[in-house]
Amino acid sequence: MLLAASISEGALERSIATKVLVREVMNSPVISGSEDETADHLAKKMVKYSIGSVIIIDGEDVKGIVTDGDLVNKVVAKNLLPSGVKAKDVMSSPLQTIESEKDVTDAARLMRKLGVKRLGVTYKGKVVGIVSMSDIIGVTPEIIDIVSEKARILSGGSGQRASSVSGYCDNCNQWSDNLLEIDGRFICEECRIDQSRRDDEETA
Repeated sequence: MLLAASISEGALERSIATKVLVREVMNSPVISGSEDETADHLAKKMVKYSIGSVIIIDGEDVKGIVTDGDLVNKVVAKNLLPSGVKAKDVMSSPLQTIESEKDVTDAARLMRKLGVKRLGVTYKGKVVGIVSMSDIIGVTPEIIDIVSEKARILSGGSGQRASSVSGYCDNCNQWSDNLLEIDGRFICEECRIDQSRRDDEETA
């Protein structure tokens, strides 16, 4: 998210007291499978529970994770028989994790750093859920609202505002990197131009 140049990134981050925690967006409980479970069984679990991954365990030990991407890339794309492929042959290991009390922005940064789309969520050392990039994207509008509100406070309230922000236009609901606040609403450049044209036509 790009905010006005007049607001430093550090000041903005310090100003955001309201956080969205990983535990608030994670998928729980964890759906698990064994190392010897076949790919077709794992796929059926994903369909049954409407999930995109299965945690592979051996007793109390977490061995890895099999994602829908693993099944596509390592089984289907290679034209392998799913009933003949075991979880241990296609799982990603070790499972990358993040603590449940971390902020979702921390999770997003870690996913980007590790090049993964999912993280196991831990609480007191145990895996209690899964958080995916799609889970984080799902709460992005709320995070943008928080950032926008804090930006207005930092810029001096209603008497002074940031020059532009990135987010969804309150008029057309499309993403824009050039929103301006007009009468308490964030409007994109295209909608501002359309409104200006309508105003000109009305005064003509």
